[in-house]
Amino acid sequence: MKKVRIGIIGLGNMGTGHAQYLAKGEVEGAELTAISDPRPERLQWAAETLGDGVQRYEDPEALLTSGSIDGVLICTPHYSHPELAIQAFRNSLHVLIEKPAGVHTRQVREMNEEASRSGLVFGIMYNQRTNPMYRKLREMIRQGELGEIRRLNWIITDWYRSQSYYNSGGWRASWAGEGGGVLINQAPHQLDLWQWTTGMMPKRIRAFCSFGKHRDIEVENEVTAYAEYENGATAVFITSTCETPGTNRFEVTGDRGKIVMEGGRMTFWRNEKSETEFNATYTGGFGQPEYQTVEIPLEPGEGEQHKGITKDWVQAIQSGTPLLAPGEEGIKGLMLSNAMLLSAWTDDWAELPLDEDLFYNLLQERIRTSGGVQS
Repeated sequence: MKKVRIGIIGLGNMGTGHAQYLAKGEVEGAELTAISDPRPERLQWAAETLGDGVQRYEDPEALLTSGSIDGVLICTPHYSHPELAIQAFRNSLHVLIEKPAGVHTRQVREMNEEASRSGLVFGIMYNQRTNPMYRKLREMIRQGELGEIRRLNWIITDWYRSQSYYNSGGWRASWAGEGGGVLINQAPHQLDLWQWTTGMMPKRIRAFCSFGKHRDIEVENEVTAYAEYENGATAVFITSTCETPGTNRFEVTGDRGKIVMEGGRMTFWRNEKSETEFNATYTGGFGQPEYQTVEIPLEPGEGEQHKGITKDWVQAIQSGTPLLAPGEEGIKGLMLSNAMLLSAWTDDWAELPLDEDLFYNLLQERIRTSGGVQS
């Protein structure tokens, strides 16, 4: 089968990593044939490291129209993801974008519509979907082992970032440069997994965000959000970049027990009877269902991560197999992020589906007064 010729736009940390494993031939059926970056030093690195067989462009449009690629991996700053993806689709190219899908859902919705019209393969780099622990949770929920979901609680505060990290680039942690903070930069994977594993999106969110807490930055770096679902379930999502040591604990409670994931372990407290059945039949006053504590066996490691998503995308291009991380699904986690910010900005509930125009206008107000470098 003919190899998929891949181009990469953006040779920052992520783009460089993707370029290295592709250049080494570690993705079967794919070859790296072109890269684009406006910085001369990154083009020089590409010449020295990737070899003469990889074409180099300063301008992404030149790469997209070069005829040297079949698909493109977009690894640029957040705001440019939808714009470049739309250009790629219009040049009949398959697309794999780095997270997040974009900064606001109105922009991402336009990208999704263009992807649908194109009929091309569109993926997003949600590499945590390859992690056996989250895949197992999704499987167990879909098989009904937890029964109806009643409560979600994710504390994800091990994203510690010092002031020196934020000072390392004028675009960092600014509305103009990144379009947000921990919700758009560090926690998009958890926001995706929150809805992907459970198959549920909330109906409304109330969030409290601290902007520049203990740091000289513009954007949110500590968030506590409360969500409500149509079936009566509730959720709490807490994230931060300014506390240490941090925690990563995801707890899912259902009618038939609870699952806790922390420290690479997955523990299931399985009720002998569902809470609904026990409550309907128990007459002893004080009491609760008996349960068993089960350590869920998992495949070793954290999955193939970034390389695994790229392999999956290439296979979909070649064979038409379903994607593990379809690009169109990037709007779901982003909608959760946008809703949290909108709730904090308006000091009110944010209903889902989101008021995209209101969010966009409030974001533009912050961009206009931002001290960050436009990305």
